Amino acid sequence: MTDDFTRLRQTLDARYSCRGFRPDPVPETTIQHLVMAAGRAPSWCNAQPWKVTVTHGAETARFRDALLAAVEQDKPAPDLPWPESYPGAHGARRLECGLQLYEAVGIARNDRAARTEQSLQNYHFFGAPHVAIIHSEAALGPYGALDTGGFITALTLAATALGLGSIAQASVAAYAPMIRAHFNLPESRLILCAISFGWPDAAHPANAFRTSRAALEDIYDPRG
Repeated sequence: MTDDFTRLRQTLDARYSCRGFRPDPVPETTIQHLVMAAGRAPSWCNAQPWKVTVTHGAETARFRDALLAAVEQDKPAPDLPWPESYPGAHGARRLECGLQLYEAVGIARNDRAARTEQSLQNYHFFGAPHVAIIHSEAALGPYGALDTGGFITALTLAATALGLGSIAQASVAAYAPMIRAHFNLPESRLILCAISFGWPDAAHPANAFRTSRAALEDIYDPRG
């Protein structure tokens, strides 16, 4: 194995969904390095359909308050339909992740109020000082969204390499019309997800667990 592959594998292994952040802001130059690195993601015909709107300082709080109001008053209206179901192993992994989180933060399985409160932390951005709204060109349809998924992966890996924590959140994108209005984005932009990011709080209990990964035989189908 090459040194480059070893470093990449170490970054992949180190990345996790951070659910507890320190309030300290990330320097603007660091954020720019982060975005430029993610912009190296591949895309069909080099279309690069992604754009990222990043909150700083008081704007993070303003967006949080506006989002919480939308969660209380509006129905979810994502630009892309959410999964109809999580069949088989997909559902089992989803359940395992949720149970790991609740155990880490000390929430009993039958404590619905505490589970709801934990879920609302999505809209508080888990205390992160920055939120990145990831959006793509609607005219490029699902392939533009697929390309932007590569940008999201690259952004979270670049954040890990810079010592930052991050978490991609579909829950925030459920309020796409409100997000477009808040940031004055055109209707031609599909809101795909948010990424809360900042310096991770290593002492936060929600950061104490790691999800399992599928075995090679579950994802690799060699032929020939």
